[in-house]
Amino acid sequence: MAYHIHLVSDSTGETIEAVARACLAQFEEVGVKKHYWSLIRSERLMKMVLEGIQDNYGLVLYTFVDKDLRFMLETYCHEHEVPCISILRPVLRGLISLFGKQPAHNPGRQHTLDEKYFDRIDAMDFAIAQDDGHGEQKLADSDVIVIGVSRTSKTPTCMYLAGRGIRAANVPFVPGRAMPDFEDMTKPLIVGLTKDVDNLIAIRRNRLKMLKEDRETAYTDPEIVREELQEARRYFARLGCPVIDVSRRSIEETAAEIMMLLSRKKEVHEN
Repeated sequence: MAYHIHLVSDSTGETIEAVARACLAQFEEVGVKKHYWSLIRSERLMKMVLEGIQDNYGLVLYTFVDKDLRFMLETYCHEHEVPCISILRPVLRGLISLFGKQPAHNPGRQHTLDEKYFDRIDAMDFAIAQDDGHGEQKLADSDVIVIGVSRTSKTPTCMYLAGRGIRAANVPFVPGRAMPDFEDMTKPLIVGLTKDVDNLIAIRRNRLKMLKEDRETAYTDPEIVREELQEARRYFARLGCPVIDVSRRSIEETAAEIMMLLSRKKEVHEN
């Protein structure tokens, strides 16, 4: 049996999708069919949404700032006994109480082409240019520098951070290869990434299979990989940088910890 969930938004639907994904992750082996209704900003489009809900009865999650369209959706759901939950309303009520003022009621304001938007674009360009140790001359301009051996998720972590407007660079640690001089770089937060030996070997083997390379090499030799990780940890210790074990972490979890470390670093400098 598949349960229907309608995600209705007058913006891109990014917020409501993130909330739904986080909540659904707690329910294993439950079949769910999600219906996406984004950029719903007219009565004509809302009628299409209501027809879709009628055809596939299920929970409605919504984010609306337009009072008329919100009323239209809530009235339909109430009259037809469809469970309906506003994702933003409790937060907005809390903010209204705190600030003592009403919100602007402009849909999609978090996606406007403002300075923060262009900061994110700039951060993405920066992460691409500084990927895998390239553009060493601009490392000092980074907010974060991620260091790790091959296949420790350096690139996707930096791209995720870039999506948050953080200028992130990554530098591969290769035993015997000279590393950049980080000692005079006061701006960037330097973070080391490491992994469990078995986990890293499995990922590297999968990578080689994708490249149609089936031979055993030093790249996947357990003893060599173990020594490679130990050398990297010794290097991180010399730098005195925080180290994150990404063996059982998602990219989002790794990036979240880096953002927390970056926030603490900024607080120390401000104080």
